[in-house]
Amino acid sequence: MGRLFGTDGVRGVANADLTAELALGLSVAAAHVLAEAGTFEGHRPMAVVGRDPRASGEFLEAAVVAGLASAGVDVLRVGVLPTPAVAYLTGALGADLGVMLSASHNAMPDNGIKFFARGGHKLADELEDRIERTYRAHASGEPWDRPTGAGVGRVKDYDQGFDNYVAHLIGVLPNRLDGVKVVIDGAHGAASRVSPEAFSRAGAEVITIGTEPDGLNINHECGSTHLDKLRAAVVEHGADLGVAHDGDADRCLAVDHKGNEVDGDQILAVLALAMREADSLRKNTVVATVMSNLGFKLAMEREGVQLVQTAVGDRYVLEEMKANGFALGGEQSGHVIVLDHATTGDGTLTGLMLAARVAATGRSLADLAGVMERLPQVLINVRNVDKARVGTSQELAAAVNAAERELGTTGRVLLRSSGTEPLVRVMVEAADHEQARKVAEHLADVVKTTLG
Repeated sequence: MGRLFGTDGVRGVANADLTAELALGLSVAAAHVLAEAGTFEGHRPMAVVGRDPRASGEFLEAAVVAGLASAGVDVLRVGVLPTPAVAYLTGALGADLGVMLSASHNAMPDNGIKFFARGGHKLADELEDRIERTYRAHASGEPWDRPTGAGVGRVKDYDQGFDNYVAHLIGVLPNRLDGVKVVIDGAHGAASRVSPEAFSRAGAEVITIGTEPDGLNINHECGSTHLDKLRAAVVEHGADLGVAHDGDADRCLAVDHKGNEVDGDQILAVLALAMREADSLRKNTVVATVMSNLGFKLAMEREGVQLVQTAVGDRYVLEEMKANGFALGGEQSGHVIVLDHATTGDGTLTGLMLAARVAATGRSLADLAGVMERLPQVLINVRNVDKARVGTSQELAAAVNAAERELGTTGRVLLRSSGTEPLVRVMVEAADHEQARKVAEHLADVVKTTLG
């Protein structure tokens, strides 16, 4: 049986892979593991629980709350809020544990469970492993030590979470957004109310799309994975920029006034220079992953900003930032972490800071993002293969070596198994798009034949 926890919590098809029983059991296990680690020592434990608008989140939230309360943890339900809001509130309210129910950018049938430690930080791998071992032991029949009487957890709704989080976002902005017109695509997800409210309070003129969640339409042809509607809306309304979130709003992509995409690498480049100007880019360093476009690396070298690269996954970016005191990091996909103000990727905060830079400089987003030139990059997701064999297949390794020799110093190849979906990602970068496409398609075929 494979590991339950991926790079971003536990995910699967709701009510098939991710059942109410699993959600309840993991929550009880998390409470017991944290208690054994001394997290609850000397006080009554408390958890913050939030979710995105997926229909399955309703029963999964009930299961998580029941599990935590049955283990003696008091629960504050904050309702539908972004992942970074749950992380923020976990820290701001002094909670011992945060739980977010979301499958981020995945399609509606999926859902997921993500745990946050005290302070709103993601759980360490070692704690996730202990939670999984504890869950499996009790799922096979080992009895729980259960509190009774006044020892059981109490459950309350915490309606102030929305306003507290929005106030936090406004409070950390370097300047107001007066005079900026922005289109926000909420992906019919967790930021559908939060992001428009935050931008409006900051002074921006706001037009919204994808902000009418019904539990079934999250990420459907909208949000950061489908930018066409946002591009069209920005051009139609003559907006200065557009901002797109994913289902749980821990990421942000943008489009400029012409409707051109501004990806996470470009956003990082813009914010890195803004933070350096404000003397808040600690150690003059930005952290990104190996998936970052080569153009981003070249731009940072030209601008005199140090770049540290990590494995793919915002958790690894965050670990590097925390270990070395860096202030800014992120991924090409739009997970951007500003560690002085957030403990995880925060799509709304990222969009606000990007708009603040436009407002402060009077320059267009297209001009600002022009600090880097994206080299052609082709990404192919190969499904229905044994992703666990990516690092061990000699035939696949030989194909990658041949591709790297063909590309030389003008490109690169990256193959990796997804940490959140059952697929292998093939990424090829080259000076010429057609060459990148041909190499990527060839390698995707090799992946299918060798790992299928």
